[in-house]
Amino acid sequence: MKLHELRPNEKAFKERKRVGRGPGSGLGKTSGKGQKGQNARSGGGVRPGFEGGQLPLFRRLPKRGFSNAKFKTVYAVINLSDLNKFEDGAIVTPEILKEMGILKNQLDGVKVLGNGKLEKKLTVKAHRFSKTAIEEIEKMGGKAEVM
Repeated sequence: MKLHELRPNEKAFKERKRVGRGPGSGLGKTSGKGQKGQNARSGGGVRPGFEGGQLPLFRRLPKRGFSNAKFKTVYAVINLSDLNKFEDGAIVTPEILKEMGILKNQLDGVKVLGNGKLEKKLTVKAHRFSKTAIEEIEKMGGKAEVM
């Protein structure tokens, strides 16, 4: 057997369903959508949870309790590997990261994670650091300052 003779197993790849294509497919004319009606139209159908006008379950059930999810702090995360773009001895702040386009938005603060390898001595100012990030920054002779 040679490389050019290799073939995938039969039935290893399933042919995709081609709707609206002639008599052989079994899905011609209305493409399996039936005759007219909301689901036959382009963009037709109803949103998830819609019950045909009946009061939906999520509105019938009583609302109870309190969720703190609205008030949780969401950090913009950055990895150590992203900090290699700075020169040796630079001071890295969230504002500088945003200017350089490394961060899109700061959200409720910036958290530095320990993914990747840091190769420069930097002073990093952020709102949160992971333990591995602090170790790695200090190992390179830099400083991790919590804002």
